[in-house]
Amino acid sequence: MQRMIPKRASVKRPQPDEYASFFEKYVSLIQSDDIVGTLDAQRVQMVQLLGARGEREGNFRYAPDKWSVKEVIGHMSDSERIFSYRALRIARGDETPLPGFEQDDYIVTGGFGDRTLADLAAEFFAVRMATLMLVQSFTEDAWSRRGTASDHPVTVRAMAYVIAGHEMHHRKILDERYFPAIPRA
Repeated sequence: MQRMIPKRASVKRPQPDEYASFFEKYVSLIQSDDIVGTLDAQRVQMVQLLGARGEREGNFRYAPDKWSVKEVIGHMSDSERIFSYRALRIARGDETPLPGFEQDDYIVTGGFGDRTLADLAAEFFAVRMATLMLVQSFTEDAWSRRGTASDHPVTVRAMAYVIAGHEMHHRKILDERYFPAIPRA
């Protein structure tokens, strides 16, 4: 079955009034104005990063109080699902305020340590593919729709930038703090 990718809508970079200030650390990481292309490129980068890793590395923590690599990947998938769900609801004109979530509670109940790193990497890939298909479906009008998430106003385009920035934030931590610190066998 051949997949039809719709023509990309022109998506302007979100302005600071389109998202909560705590999302600035993610939005500011994305320099490209092609958010759909960025999301797609990240999918490839993450597959390459995780494809070269073994199970022992998946259980690594660079400090006792930090998440394992598997927990980071699980967190990324969980968060992306939630952020995409917010974007979907707002894009479709749903004005219901959307609640926040406590990321640490999701780690405790996620069971990520019981899964293989390869399984978690495949899940991230599937979640990102679903995100890509979703954002490619948005009309030009949908990108600028506003809603409320975590008690703050947010636009659909801001949620897309948050998704990309959140991935970049965690990939950078994996690259800089986790993988270089793993002892060689």
